[in-house]
Amino acid sequence: MPQKKRFEVLENETIADCLDRMKQEGYRPVRRMEKPVFQAKHKKAEPEYLRQQIIFEGVKE
Repeated sequence: MPQKKRFEVLENETIADCLDRMKQEGYRPVRRMEKPVFQAKHKKAEPEYLRQQIIFEGVKE
């Protein structure tokens, strides 16, 4: 059974940088997930869209 690990694209990193980091650790991407990140400024305020979180799932080569 292949080992799986998740890699998040950091705020100061490009997608290509994240994929290079995966390759250096010996993983190849098999799945890409995106999630919206929201932030609430006040308890009663509606949450505001902050950014898109990108996560790659990789398997050991």
